[in-house]
Amino acid sequence: MEKRRVVIIGSGPAGFTAALYTARAQLNPLIIAGNTLGGQVALTHEIENYPGFPEPLSGMELVQKFQVQSEHFGTEVVYDSVTEVDFTTGSPFTIKTYNNTYLADSVIVTIGADPRKLKIPGEGELTGRGVSYCGTCDGFFFRGKDVVVVGGGDSAIEEAIFLTRFANSVNIIHRRDTLRAGVALRARADKNPKISYTWNTVVDEIIGTDGKVSHVTLRNVETSETIQKPTDGIFIFIGHDPNSSFFDGQVAMTESGYIITDQRFRTSVEGIFAAGEIQDEIWRQVATSVGQGCSAAMSAIHWLEEHEDQLQDLGEPTAVEA
Repeated sequence: MEKRRVVIIGSGPAGFTAALYTARAQLNPLIIAGNTLGGQVALTHEIENYPGFPEPLSGMELVQKFQVQSEHFGTEVVYDSVTEVDFTTGSPFTIKTYNNTYLADSVIVTIGADPRKLKIPGEGELTGRGVSYCGTCDGFFFRGKDVVVVGGGDSAIEEAIFLTRFANSVNIIHRRDTLRAGVALRARADKNPKISYTWNTVVDEIIGTDGKVSHVTLRNVETSETIQKPTDGIFIFIGHDPNSSFFDGQVAMTESGYIITDQRFRTSVEGIFAAGEIQDEIWRQVATSVGQGCSAAMSAIHWLEEHEDQLQDLGEPTAVEA
């Protein structure tokens, strides 16, 4: 068992930013990285919209820069995954992983959310090579291309409209015969000459040529007829699932499983903070997650200072070499 001043659950942009700020406050934070260092951004093929980098770089390259900078100031990163937490008895909080148990005076949760997958052949292999879950992130790479969008809710239609700024055509594929998106969004999409619809249809397979998306196999759910449709890219917007299962009953969450925070990124439990996509259902951008991670870290720093005399002394945090 190890005692820490700050434990950060998650290693995406929000997590590394929170680590940077708490490390500079000499709190020697520990990041529990999870299954994928960097989270969803690490899977992004190219990033062009993060300030300070005029040349595009891969998501993993950006994550590595985050890591080097935060470790320089004293952050420790462990490649482990959280299995259980106990926030019910107040600080210090208990965090169990596969390999260890930690006691933390304060916790910052930045574990993120995952876009729902179609779970079809070709999807995983071609992610970042024509398969995308973020039009705002990747639309620029499809200038003059033909793309398809899967989904029928507000997010799908908003992203489809956004993609028309770059793509030559956007075909919305929906398993029903009418959209679930709001009336205003539907009207905007219907008026856009670049947008077309394929109704009552699902995608069964994503096919690549030379390592990039070239076709999708479509199946009509009423007739079972299948066709192969050429496309340069497929954008999938069928919802997100926050990685919050082991926080159930520990902090207040929305019905969809996102952790509820206030303007200072405080949760319903004193000493527990959250930032990034685990509490953000709307923006899901690297830049917004960085800002949220900064805010959560500063709130945690202030909270620790205010409660220094009340925190139980269970030993000094493990020393970390800068």
